[in-house]
Amino acid sequence: MLQRLGFGLLTLLIVSMVIFGAVNLLPGDFAQAVLGQSATPEAVAAIRTQLGLDQPLPIRYVAWLRDAARGDLGVSFAQANFASFTGRVDPSATVLAQIAPRFANTMFLAGVTAVIAVPLAVGLGILAALWRDTAFDKGANIATLSSISSPEFFLAYILILLLAVVNPVLPSLSNIFPGMSFGERLERTLLPALTLTLVVTAHMMRMTRAAILNLMAQPYIEMARLKGMRPFRVIWRHALPNALAPIVNVVALNLAYLVTGVVVVEVVFVYPGIGQLFVDSVKLRDIPVVQACCLIFAAAYILLNLTADILSIVSNPRLRHPK
Repeated sequence: MLQRLGFGLLTLLIVSMVIFGAVNLLPGDFAQAVLGQSATPEAVAAIRTQLGLDQPLPIRYVAWLRDAARGDLGVSFAQANFASFTGRVDPSATVLAQIAPRFANTMFLAGVTAVIAVPLAVGLGILAALWRDTAFDKGANIATLSSISSPEFFLAYILILLLAVVNPVLPSLSNIFPGMSFGERLERTLLPALTLTLVVTAHMMRMTRAAILNLMAQPYIEMARLKGMRPFRVIWRHALPNALAPIVNVVALNLAYLVTGVVVVEVVFVYPGIGQLFVDSVKLRDIPVVQACCLIFAAAYILLNLTADILSIVSNPRLRHPK
């Protein structure tokens, strides 16, 4: 576990270099975007100097990495520029202050999706393995493959059409704000959560089905059948516990996607999450916010991958007690 944690930290360091380099290669310039095309070179240079954009790239990277390791993700360029014109320093100017509520909203969306998708996918996988090659198995495979083959924005607009326009059951826009009741917040989150459920269910369902079917020809499964146990009980008591390692692995990977892959869905539903903030910051060339969002996405994905590896070790006695 310590070895895997070390590799995870090394991966995050390498990814941080890629993030910093790629973000600074984005076309356009924040100072030019703020001042407009008619800005004088002197005004552009003054803002770049004020924000430290005139420093060499390696020096800026080391300073950014040092501050990020201490929990300081910097100050939003847009807010800092506003403060320089007005003379008032807004406490929300820090990147962390902007990201924290958005990240909480994204985690809420991911949590609602996980509560719906994980039991649904595992249940469908168990039933598909139990009724192998039946109409249910084929129908479930066709439905899940169709959903995973469709772009997220296409599924989102189809659900908006069906559940918000033709049958106005749920709101089409997820305009969430502080102070909302839990029930109202859940109602406005359901439509994007259902969209993400359609995207991630297929992976988990097919892995559950495949993992269980791989175990159905094992001698202990045959013995349980010969003892007269019911098919569902055989799967639940004997096959599923031994299939947990690959199932847990694919569930953790899909949960990582729920945190890092919500950008398109949040934009479609105008959901105030970190994905929407990321897109808005790219438009404004707000480099500190873009870098922080990318770093959080990478850290969440690496952390959940490590969690998947550790859970695989814990659920497999052969890995816990190697020869």
